[in-house]
Amino acid sequence: MATAKELKELSADDLKQRAAELRDTLFQDQLKRATGSLDNPSERTQHKRDLARILTVLGEKARAEKKA
Repeated sequence: MATAKELKELSADDLKQRAAELRDTLFQDQLKRATGSLDNPSERTQHKRDLARILTVLGEKARAEKKA
């Protein structure tokens, strides 16, 4: 996934779309984990970190808009 610096260059709509995709992926990972078919558990961790990174950048953008 992208670094925080790369994510800051994206628009808020793009970030929201990526966040929704990651939430979907995490849900699928959760189902796979429950059924025992999750191939690589470290991918789930990476997806969670990517989602957190995106949400952080979205929060920063929202706070910047509020101040302006």
